[in-house]
Amino acid sequence: MIDYFVFLTILAMATVTYLTRITGYLLLHNKVLNPRLSKVLEAIPGCVLIAVIAPVFATTNIANLLALAITLLLASRFSLLPTVIISIAATALLRHYIPY
Repeated sequence: MIDYFVFLTILAMATVTYLTRITGYLLLHNKVLNPRLSKVLEAIPGCVLIAVIAPVFATTNIANLLALAITLLLASRFSLLPTVIISIAATALLRHYIPY
C-alpha cells in the first residue's frame, strides 16, 4: 500500500513537471532559440530526476542502492523516458522483495 504523502509528492512532482513543460512551450513555441539555451532546456528533466534520486545516495537500504545502480546504468545507455519507467519498476520490485 502506498503512503499518502508519497502519493501526494509524486502527484505534485508530476504537476510541476507538466506545468514547467507547458509553460515553456507556451512562452517559447514561436521563438528561435540559440543552441546554448536549447541545451540548457534539454538538461532540465535530467536535473529534476537527479534531484529526486539524490537522497538515495545517503541511504543504507540495499534495495534503494540497487535501484540507484540500475538507474545510473540505464541513464548511461537509454534516453530519459525508458530510464525513468524501468527505474521506477525496478525500484518497486526491489523494495517489495528486499526487506530493510
